[in-house]
Amino acid sequence: MPQFFTAEISDPRFESDNLRLITVKSPALNKRADISIFVPDVPVSELKGMVILLHGVYGSHWAWTLKGGVHQTAHKLINENQIPPMLLVMPSDGLFADGSGYVSHVSEDYEKWIVEDVVSVVTQQIAGRPLPLFITGLSMGGYGAMRLGAKYSDRFRAFSGHSSVTELGQLSQFVEDFDRLLSVVQTQESVLESILQHKATLPPFRFDCGKEDILIEYNRHLHQALEQHGIDHQYNEFSGGHEWPYWEEHIVDSLLFFGRFCP
Repeated sequence: MPQFFTAEISDPRFESDNLRLITVKSPALNKRADISIFVPDVPVSELKGMVILLHGVYGSHWAWTLKGGVHQTAHKLINENQIPPMLLVMPSDGLFADGSGYVSHVSEDYEKWIVEDVVSVVTQQIAGRPLPLFITGLSMGGYGAMRLGAKYSDRFRAFSGHSSVTELGQLSQFVEDFDRLLSVVQTQESVLESILQHKATLPPFRFDCGKEDILIEYNRHLHQALEQHGIDHQYNEFSGGHEWPYWEEHIVDSLLFFGRFCP
């Protein structure tokens, strides 16, 4: 488990909405990075899981809460006993240009940042013990969550994606300088490639996309390819586009899905 030279955590006296903030010097990135965490109103001994939520291009660690209200959604679901108490862990992607892609770069490992550093610092600073892990994300974060969920199937109990980029090249529709990103990434593995490479050990997973989303055809093609390869999965289409109202509504589907696999 990585050790951290510095890890600054917010003072509970000044926190609100059950949100805690951590700034940590990441060994994977060799720089500081930020994480927002939703901590339910229960003793840490009663926590049943840790859900990592990855944001899309342009955003950072605060996007899922302050644009999507996911902490309020989780609070409601927990209070209604629809999901068990779980930490929601929302890291920045490392803040490379318009988006890092959550992949390893020449000088920074944005993949290792998520699967090792983020999990370790939250475990050390908040959970106090290893918790069952889940991962989800939107758009670029969907690409990260589904690729990493499949690749690190020994760590994640389930994964999901919302309006997901399914191949790195699709980010060219969103970022200002895609050639710069291509010049430094160490992998361009697609979601399908990652899933097929680890099909023998895949945890349960689901993904969805809005019917009016610019990425809908890519998600349909992924669904069709998975069916052709006999890969068990859940795929849904709903009304909506590539926008926060859609993600605010349908993150519920992933939280309920993950709740089924908590101890």
